Amino acid sequence: MVKIALDAGHGINTAGKRTPDGEREWAFNSKVLLACTAKLNKYQDVQILRLDDPTGNTDVPLATRTNKANAWKADALVSIHHNALAGKWGSHGGVETLVQEITASKASKDIAAIIQPRIVQEMGLRDRGVKPKNNHMTRVSNMPAILTEGGFMDSTTDIPALRSDAKLKAQGEAIADGLAEYFKLKLKVAGTPAPPKEDGELKFSSPTVRKAYEKLLESKATQEIVINGGIKAGAFGELWRSKWENKELEPDDIVGLAVLFATKK
Repeated sequence: MVKIALDAGHGINTAGKRTPDGEREWAFNSKVLLACTAKLNKYQDVQILRLDDPTGNTDVPLATRTNKANAWKADALVSIHHNALAGKWGSHGGVETLVQEITASKASKDIAAIIQPRIVQEMGLRDRGVKPKNNHMTRVSNMPAILTEGGFMDSTTDIPALRSDAKLKAQGEAIADGLAEYFKLKLKVAGTPAPPKEDGELKFSSPTVRKAYEKLLESKATQEIVINGGIKAGAFGELWRSKWENKELEPDDIVGLAVLFATKK
């Protein structure tokens, strides 16, 4: 199993992280991250952990992000960003990928070398190359880590690409495919059925138990208890929070977690 930590840099209201017209960097970053997550989920044997606030409302401290990735023992970390020069429109521009200066691992450099040209191609922007730079996300992470800059928000050349949802989606998929190349991931086989449950469905000891199960599935209160009282509060661990953030929770997961939550009380 390959564990990938993804990070949409900054938050919606982080000062200075916006275009001259007021568009927020986090909004660009998050679209790329979501596309990357969706594409990674098409590969076998991958787990994904999102390090930033998926709503963007909180600019999660950098130490919190890297602590989370380190504790999870991620195999790689990608921090997704978009650049700016002076906050004024100009003709500068281009894509670059950053690795930690001096101490970057060979794995970090190799991943960056695979992903950088893929982003350049999909965004259709100038190639500024892979660059060494000192920053927290690559310095403090225990795993191979890179920071992508998918174009300049204050560039008259780059901004049309950043405003294109299709381009941002392609950028996210480029990152995912680059990671898949490095880790030699295989795509899931289309149409492969999930392993069947016994006799094709869950077994219940009685009609009363079945009705109780179905009632839990339909209950909004159950979902609120699991999500607000359990997942968001950290009662079930980072894996379940990641599955919820990536919209991967199944109905059976909700019911199971509700029962687990009740037994913890």
